[in-house]
Amino acid sequence: MPPSIDSSAKAGAASTPAVELPPALQTLFDGIREGKRVALARAISVVENERTGFQSFLHALLAEGRHGGARLGITGPPGAGKSSLVSEIARAHREQDESVGIVAVDPTSPYSGGALLGDRIRMNDLALDPGIFIRSMASRGSLGGLATTTKEVLDVMDAFGFPRLVVETVGVGQTELEITGAADTVVVVLVPESGDGIQAMKAGLMEIADIFVVNKSDRPGADRLVKEVRTALHLRSGRAPGRVPAHHGVDHAAVASKAGSDAESGASDDPASDDSAESSAPEPWVPPVVQTMAQTGDGVEELMETVERHRTWLVESGELERRRIRRTRERIRDILDREMRRRVRRELGDAEGLEAALGRITRGSATPYSVAAEMLDRIVVEPEAAPLPRA
Repeated sequence: MPPSIDSSAKAGAASTPAVELPPALQTLFDGIREGKRVALARAISVVENERTGFQSFLHALLAEGRHGGARLGITGPPGAGKSSLVSEIARAHREQDESVGIVAVDPTSPYSGGALLGDRIRMNDLALDPGIFIRSMASRGSLGGLATTTKEVLDVMDAFGFPRLVVETVGVGQTELEITGAADTVVVVLVPESGDGIQAMKAGLMEIADIFVVNKSDRPGADRLVKEVRTALHLRSGRAPGRVPAHHGVDHAAVASKAGSDAESGASDDPASDDSAESSAPEPWVPPVVQTMAQTGDGVEELMETVERHRTWLVESGELERRRIRRTRERIRDILDREMRRRVRRELGDAEGLEAALGRITRGSATPYSVAAEMLDRIVVEPEAAPLPRA
């Protein structure tokens, strides 16, 4: 059975809200704990389609405890080679005997509502590897590069036990910022054909990238794009071009400057001072720029090493925990927003009540604002309409 409140629990022990899952969801829950891939696939469908009980199901999984799989996000413009890069990253992890869960998001047609799921087709050669699980998701009109439930699907795959999770965004432009709420490390993939590097990033990609990749780097203009990206990074950080951080993201010029300041201020060389220096926060991360050719695998090893360096920096600096806290905060907001929208849709579905409200507006005894306020009051105080699990 899923976690439930234990009245005999010792004082101070953490307790979890009781959840009673329907038999079908209980079977999926047990299957995921037993490592059954069929149960994983079906559970993802339940979450993706927001079927009845999916929030209680997610709660039961999360209440089991955080598994902490490393989450890597891949984003960038269409045609940058994101899927090819994800394939090479997955192969590299498999060579290290690590299993990988992949979520690839494809755009949904605004006309037919369908999606080609082309990313799954491109990565079809990985499908036979028992250590790789690929799930394609249609964006279903969601903006920001991810589908509505992508983050929750990642939670399901994390609960399944994948140590490595990779999510690839739609690739539709410069507003794919939701990836920051889904991944620990964000890789922005560019190609020489993207045009001016600064223009390509000024609308947001500059702020979300932990690592930049210039893919298809054998093409003309790749070196120029690398220089433009690095220049843009230096301008953004306020560093002069001469103060170029090392490739692993540490600004040695800043370290030297700090050392000089310590010397001028008469900083002591005693062990206590050394301990204080060692306990100081790590240097800020400066996004490195890596060149790759995903079709041949060139540069992928360097990219993997850079991802691992960033992972180490996240842990040592405490940024990993801060990012997870921010993700949790945003998740709560997302859940509340989705639940409120669901209740609003149901309220608007009451045709009789809505027609009566429209009649009052027509007669001048109400306005759209007063009617909306009345509806909101009914929604907020509606006790029986909350399907969320409770303590």
